[in-house]
Order: sequence, then C-alpha cells, then structure tokens
Amino acid sequence: MKKIIMSKNSTKQCSLATQTEKLLNQQIAMEAKASSAYLAMASWADIKGYEHAAKFLYDHSNEEREHMFKIFHYVNEVGGHALSPQINDIKIEFDSLKSIFDLVLTQEINVTKAIHELVDHTLDIKDHATFNFLQWFVLEQREEEKVARRIIELFNIIGEKGVGLYMIDQEIGKVK
Repeated sequence: MKKIIMSKNSTKQCSLATQTEKLLNQQIAMEAKASSAYLAMASWADIKGYEHAAKFLYDHSNEEREHMFKIFHYVNEVGGHALSPQINDIKIEFDSLKSIFDLVLTQEINVTKAIHELVDHTLDIKDHATFNFLQWFVLEQREEEKVARRIIELFNIIGEKGVGLYMIDQEIGKVK
C-alpha cells in the first residue's frame, strides 16, 4: 500500500499574492545577508580588540536573523512558501572600525528602502494583513538607522586619534 504524504501547504490556501510572496522572500534573503555581514563585521572587530563594537555587531547579527525568521514564519503561516536563501559574497576584511559602521548605516538604509517598497506594494494591492505585519519593520528600521547614525556621530565627535578608538568602542557599548 502506497502512503500518501501531504505537505502542510497542500491543506490550506495562500492569502499572499504571488508577487508579494516573491518580495517577502527577497526580504528574507536581504535580512539573512545582513545577519551574515554583521557576523563577519563582529568577527573582524573581535580579533582587532574592539570588544564593545564586536558585541554590538554580534547582537545585531542575531537581531537581523530574528527579523528574517519573523518574515519567514509569516510567509508560511499565510500559506506561502518561505525560501531559505543562499548567502554569498560576504566581506570579511575591513579597512577600519569606522568603515564597518559606514557599511552598517548603508545596509540599514537599503533595508529601510526595501521595507518601504514592500509596504507600497501591499497598499497598491490592498493586502491589509501584510501591510499591518510590515508596520513593525517600518518602526524597527527607523530605530536601526538612528542607532547607526549615532555611532557614526561618535567617530565624528570623538575622533580616531590617540585613545579615540578606545573611547568610541566604549561608547558603542552604551548605544541602544
């Protein structure tokens, strides 16, 4: 006797439009890549002795992974198929601690733009559930950019000469 195995998705309909599912999977990939990038940055900072910057970046890597999982679960819960992304081309060497945080700010701005494009898409197609789901990310990105900008300000205010990098590292440990 042949056993029939039904997938979870075969028993429910998907409430996501195909394009929305595609865009959410792209966002999953973006969050996963950000997590990997921050992990690489954390490792670089760690081996260079920037203890607080490394902790900040390790924590940030975990946070981005949590964002990925949040979207991943949402896609599957509404009947779609979340895809595990392949991560390539992660930079592992950096010129300076400041260059890392310049990249962090650029990354966060890019994620904000992608979230806004997703929100615009959900408004265009009147997908109110996904629009509502994405509001958490809109607010989160505002906070992420604010934190990244504050860290860049530390480099500008304190400066990197003498004990400047040590002081910046200490202050990064206080940034919330």
